Amino acid sequence: MSRPAVFITGAAAGIGRATAVLFAAQGYHVGAYDIDEVGLTRLAAEITAAGGSVHTGVLDVTKDTQWEQRLDEFYAEAGRLDILVNNAGILRSGRFESLALSAHQQIVEVNVGGVLAGTHTAFPYLRDTPGAQVVNLCSASAIYGQMDLATYGASKAAIKSLTEALDLEWETYDIRVIAIWPLFVATGMVDGMSTGSTASLGIRLTADDVAAGIWRATRKPGRLRKVHYEIGIQAKVLATLAKYSPNPVVRAVNKHLGNS
Repeated sequence: MSRPAVFITGAAAGIGRATAVLFAAQGYHVGAYDIDEVGLTRLAAEITAAGGSVHTGVLDVTKDTQWEQRLDEFYAEAGRLDILVNNAGILRSGRFESLALSAHQQIVEVNVGGVLAGTHTAFPYLRDTPGAQVVNLCSASAIYGQMDLATYGASKAAIKSLTEALDLEWETYDIRVIAIWPLFVATGMVDGMSTGSTASLGIRLTADDVAAGIWRATRKPGRLRKVHYEIGIQAKVLATLAKYSPNPVVRAVNKHLGNS
């Protein structure tokens, strides 16, 4: 297949779905994967009706064997893997001690374990595709630990470090690894969520905003090998604050946001 190929997890809804639709419209062969078969069927119908190319499959990102099967199937069909988008994730909000230990563990299993499994399994396909890229969904909640989102933010901070390390390690294979940093996005993940941060900052981004950010980030990079891409003015401000302000100031700002 001559057209470029993108493999997207968590594609049945939200950011993953918007990204799949956008990349299909731009001529990519889209691999859309999720545990939600109904959502995938609807997505495939929309992309196909618009003249796009899509392959869907059920994928639980915590299952190594499913990663092996889905990536093998997709590569056999597409003959290449230009972009892997690690989007699948879960969010649980609330004070740390109020959430069951199993809920914290599930966040780590999906948000960290799923990315580890997928990226590791995808390596040979990425290596064999010139100019391949990995896109990891981070979160502005990981810029500094957020009240009510302790483990979620920690999981995204882990992905930040993984992204940076792999971008250094895999440069020799012509594989670029980048992180996308939105703040709160109006998707099903935040339905019913009430935290101090969402109350003070609001939920201003849409899934389409993030998809557009992923599209821009995956275009040809400039001379500087940029790794982190904040989405939206709020994320940019918070990242700049964390980078240039003394730690006590950053802590005070985040405490204020969390208590609002």
